[in-house]
Amino acid sequence: MPQYLSLLLDCPVVIAAIFVSGIGGTFQYGFSISVMISPSAFIKELVNKTCLQRYNVSLEPWQVSLIWSFTVSIFCIGGLLGSLVAGPLISKFGRKQCLLLNNFVAIIGAVLMLLSQTAMSFEMIMVGRFLYGINSGVSLSAHTMYLVECAPKKLRGMVGVTIATFISLGKFCGQLLGISELLGTQERWSWLLGFNGFTALLQLSTLPFLPESPCFLLLDKGDRQACEALRRLWGNKDYSREVEEMLEEKADLQSIRSYSVMELIQNQTVRWQLLTIIVTFTTLQLCGINAVYFYSFDVFRAAGIQEHQLRYAALGTGLCELSTSVACFMTIENTCKKVLLFRGYIGMSATLILLTITLYLQSQVSWMPYCSMGLIFICIFFFASGPAGVTAPLPGEILTQSFKSAGYTIACTLNWASLFVLGMLFPILVEHLDYFCFFIFLFFCAGCGLYVRFNVPETKNRTALEIAIEFQRMHCKSAESQRKNSTEQKVNGIKTYETKF
Repeated sequence: MPQYLSLLLDCPVVIAAIFVSGIGGTFQYGFSISVMISPSAFIKELVNKTCLQRYNVSLEPWQVSLIWSFTVSIFCIGGLLGSLVAGPLISKFGRKQCLLLNNFVAIIGAVLMLLSQTAMSFEMIMVGRFLYGINSGVSLSAHTMYLVECAPKKLRGMVGVTIATFISLGKFCGQLLGISELLGTQERWSWLLGFNGFTALLQLSTLPFLPESPCFLLLDKGDRQACEALRRLWGNKDYSREVEEMLEEKADLQSIRSYSVMELIQNQTVRWQLLTIIVTFTTLQLCGINAVYFYSFDVFRAAGIQEHQLRYAALGTGLCELSTSVACFMTIENTCKKVLLFRGYIGMSATLILLTITLYLQSQVSWMPYCSMGLIFICIFFFASGPAGVTAPLPGEILTQSFKSAGYTIACTLNWASLFVLGMLFPILVEHLDYFCFFIFLFFCAGCGLYVRFNVPETKNRTALEIAIEFQRMHCKSAESQRKNSTEQKVNGIKTYETKF
């Protein structure tokens, strides 16, 4: 680890890129997920006051809850839309330019949030949440591609983990700023919801000083300024080999355009890479981590924590995820990514089984809530130490330049669709199954863990060509079928698999 940390410290511009792209990137996503918990009572009160003032109608509790649920869920709809347009925007404008333009969407949403209380309009919160969703949908793809392509090959695993680290940081900041001593009050909750605008302004004022992704400049734009970008990012080190690899890939992709989502789905040469993206990104939302957070309040209550102190206890869960993600950042280069994914999901599977048992016995054994509390932190640890950090950059590692945009579009679409479905179905599952709903999430965790163990090769320090060959070796029945596939690719003039940064 000291060796890789030393390499990173020798690239101060890459470190700056991590923080600048992260604070206006996946930080926004994590913050938007957790920030609605604290001001929920104030927003529901605003809904009632608005209807009473406009229409002289006092809403029933179920009507207020319905409007509240829609306000929370519309974030996912915006995120889905943002992920669908992210691919074309990133390919056209570039990673850096896309991140810059995306900040204006967050700023407009923040202004609506800030004015909602004064204007007595809960609809402004809905529109703001929708715009936040679009911003997060675009930034999940743009932030990931920008960082992975700016990092030296040896540091891509370490740098890729920071994508999840900033999600965890966003969640924790949403919890922290939401306490009553800071912004979680009747007078200041609109400033809490508008905080995303300040982080967007921070990125908007700093990102222009950083270079564009060298891969985008050279492979998509044919711009020789890629060498200058590499010099600024990596210093005066010898990066001739990296430039040579990019030029080789550019030559291989001369006659190949960027593929659309449908073309990626139909292309048989990358079917196992596509299936890997589908399995891992669907499981990322359906692994039960959100259910663990949900039940943490019940566990804390049963453990004797007072109602007014629950918000502070919840900070412990956010801090656990953040600290584990930082630890994963420090150790990932010494651990295989496949191992991190497999160990994370299998560990979560075992923890969910034990958590279900302890929740069942919670009312019968006095000390059982403390066991449940410990298991909650263990489950968060397994999630943050593997799946959270490894999954986000996966499409960029296993797909070539011509497939990357489409791959990230599919990955982020699955992420948002799964989050939306979970948001709609989770209350129903809890109502009918209570804590036995963990068995459903257990199925996804165990299934993904076993899929990764037997169907996915190691990606650490490998090019997409090497990964593709390993996919073929694992899934083709004989060497003859591999040679046949290779011949068919050459006949079609498609050399899909050579991605070298």
